[in-house]
Parts: sequence; structure tokens; C-alpha cells
Amino acid sequence: MDPPASGRDFGSTPYRWYVLLTLTLVYTLNFIDRALLGVLAQPVITTFGLSDTQFGFLAGPPFALFYALMGIPIAMAADRYNRIAIIALCIALWSLMTALCGLADGFLFLLIARVGVAIGEAGSNPPSNSVIADYYRPSERPKALSIYSTGVMFGTALAFLIGGPLGQMPDDQVVAALEFFGLGGIPQALDWSPGYGWRFAFLALGVPGVLFALVVLLTVREPPRGWSDPPGLATSARNGIGFTFRLLLGKPSFWYMTVAASLVAMVGYGYAAFQAPMMQRLHGMPPGEFAVRFGVPLSAAGAIGTIAAGYLTAALIRRSIRWVALLPALLLLGATLLYLLAFGVVADDLQLAFWSWVTAMLLHYGYLGAQYTIGQGVVPQSSRASAIAILLFIIALVGNGVGPQLIGVLSDTFIALGLEARGFGGVLDASDCNPKVAGLLTAAQQAVCGAAYAEGLRNSMRVTALFLLVAAACFWMSSRHLDRDLIAR
Repeated sequence: MDPPASGRDFGSTPYRWYVLLTLTLVYTLNFIDRALLGVLAQPVITTFGLSDTQFGFLAGPPFALFYALMGIPIAMAADRYNRIAIIALCIALWSLMTALCGLADGFLFLLIARVGVAIGEAGSNPPSNSVIADYYRPSERPKALSIYSTGVMFGTALAFLIGGPLGQMPDDQVVAALEFFGLGGIPQALDWSPGYGWRFAFLALGVPGVLFALVVLLTVREPPRGWSDPPGLATSARNGIGFTFRLLLGKPSFWYMTVAASLVAMVGYGYAAFQAPMMQRLHGMPPGEFAVRFGVPLSAAGAIGTIAAGYLTAALIRRSIRWVALLPALLLLGATLLYLLAFGVVADDLQLAFWSWVTAMLLHYGYLGAQYTIGQGVVPQSSRASAIAILLFIIALVGNGVGPQLIGVLSDTFIALGLEARGFGGVLDASDCNPKVAGLLTAAQQAVCGAAYAEGLRNSMRVTALFLLVAAACFWMSSRHLDRDLIAR
């Protein structure tokens, strides 16, 4: 039986920082492996001859469905059993499945491997949130959870920084690297088509995670549940997901926040899947170059914005707890305008687009700390992992499930409209513009396809930004109920 709540942080300050940074690294690794497909999107699209709608499906619905479904039972286990062991097991699983993505011989194999990544990653976030809440007292949680949330951006940045250059490695260098481990015959044995640097990127970034899982298991201590909550705070027995759901039905702030976070995630996941292909189509910018010039700065801006919003929230809630949700509402209004500016001028002025885009990212991800603060703050400690799992279930289905698919469908629609506007509507369609087959077209057709292929994706990115306005309104609505809904402050 866990000891009663003490209202104090758990463990020494140095060790508490070690645990927080280790769990942040876990979240970072989670997003490296999740974002890698988006970093290498155009090579994958070209290798398998995919349309944007097909790639949107690969990046979105199946991953989201299994991530959401598996998150619930794993979170229920985390509310009952050792959370650190669950986290370590899930790291090993998703890392192994990431490596298998590099061995895919077709769309179906890659789809199954991505589902495996989703199942593993589903078990990381809810127990990590629960552990952090037991290490930090309520007044310190917004800052701790904001630091933890930077894993989203750091992971995405590292996926670009490492995965982009690895994905561009010439085939002979990939073979040489594989030969170092005695695996140089794999490309020929598996009949890989030329340009398999993207495959090596999946292998190189997946395998080390299995070793890191062991580090987490051996060095991170499971804290007593509810340790850092204020003394005398009402607790309950460890109940199931149904009990937690019934608790949440009386918490409107949770549901408004969940809708807002889902829409923000929808935009974010959609952009993550297609931003590199957009720049490659518009400017011939390969993944490695995009990683250095745009990917890493954009991700760093998101991480800085997440941390800054967490510290600003910690200061503002001394005036009113409503600022937990009000601040993200204001930030998202600014992000919407800046995205529209960035994607409106990106074809003409890269410098202006860059700074607009970076500033938009700085504002966009300031909501993450609020998402977790509200998500686990409206229920007792015995239901925190389950509440986060419910939250992430919805975010996964709407955000990761709809975002890439929405942009993919919109892109193919705008490509078709672009071809029609250029007088080729009855002659070409979006599938003809895929680089794998576009070389068979006439020079005039290739020129028209190239323009429509790029502009179609850019226009879909611009339209998608408008969903952030709805998210801002929902965060504002959430703020109106926080005084009553939050349990521990």
C-alpha cells in the first residue's frame, strides 16, 4: 500500500531532475520514431508510387487507431502495476518495429510495422504523466510537464537532424555501414530498389531504443502513488477506465480542452507528415537539406515555446487558474495568422516564410503543458493514467488519425483542380504526377504536373491552419470551468 500524500516533491532534487529528463528523453525517442516517416515521406512516396491520399492513410488512421485502442488497456495496467516496467517494455517494442519499417518490401509490410510502432508508443505517455505527477507537487507540475512535453519537438527535431541526412546517404555508403555489422548483403538479398538511404535511417534510429529501454528499467524508481498531492486530498481506490470516464463526464474543462488539443494535434500531425514533401516539391529541397534549414529550427522553436508557455503559465496561475487554458487560446490565434502568412509566401520569399513559420511553431506548441495539466489535474491520483489515456485516445483518433489523411485528401483534390485550371483536367490526374511515373510524361505535361503537384500540397496546408481558430475557442471555453474542475492546485 502506498504511503499517504505528503504534499512534497518525491526524491532528491538531482534525482528528480534525472527522472524528469529521462522520461523527457523517452518521449523524445517516441517522437523520433513517430516523426521519421514524415521526414522521409517523399522517398517513401516515390519508392512505392503512393498518392498523397495513400501516404496520408499510411501516416494517419491505422497508426492512430491502434495507438488509441492500445493506450486504454495499457493505462489501466499503469494505474495498477509498475509503471516503469511498462514504459521500458513499450520502448523496446516500438523501437524494434521502427527498425522493421526499414525492411518493408511494400505498402502492406510498412503499414503493419507502423501499427507495431503505434502499439508500443501507446504505452509510454500515460504512465509517464502519472509518474511525473507523483514526483512533483501540484504547483510544480505545469513546469515539469512542459519540460516533459518538449519531447514532442526535440524528437521531431532529431528525426530531421539525424533521419534527414541518413535518408540521403548514397547506396554504397549504406552498404559500407551495414557491412560494419556484418549485414552488407541485406540490400541485395531483399532486392531493395536504388535509393535505400531511407531504409537505413529506420534501422539506425530504431535499434538503439531497445538498449535505452534497459537503462530506464534499471535506473528510474517507481514513486509512491499520490505522494506529492496535498495532505487530506480525497483519494479513491484504483478503479477502471469506466469509473474514470464517469468522473470526467462532470468535468467540462476536460472535454473542451480535449477538443482543442485534438484539433491542434490534427494540424500538427498533418504538417509533420507533409511539410518536408511540400518543400521538396516547391524548391527541390531534399530531406537532409530541409532538416537543417527548416526542420530543426522549426522543432527547436516548438520546444522553446512549450517550455516558455509552461513557465509563463506557472506565473499567471497565481492570478487565476484560468490562465492554464487562456494562454493557449491566445497563442493559437497568433499561430494561425503566421501559418497563413508563411504558406502564402513560401513560394516567393523563403526568408520571410522561414521566420513566419518559426514564430508560428513557437506559439503553436505552447498548449502541450496545459493539455497534460488539465488532463491529469481534474481526477484523483488513482485515475491519472486512465484520464490521460482517454485524452490521448481522442487526440490520436482526431489528431494523428485525421490530420495526415485530411492534408493528403485535400492535396490530391487541389492537385486535380490545379491540373484542370491549367487545361489538363481530362488528360492527367494526381497519380500521374508522382515522381515514380511522371518521367514518362511529355515535357509540357511534366511542367504542368510539377506545378500542380507542389501547389496542391501547399494549398492544403494553408486550409488546414484554419482549424486552429476553432481550437482557440475551445481552450477559452475550457478556461471558464477550471475554477471548479481542477482538484489539486
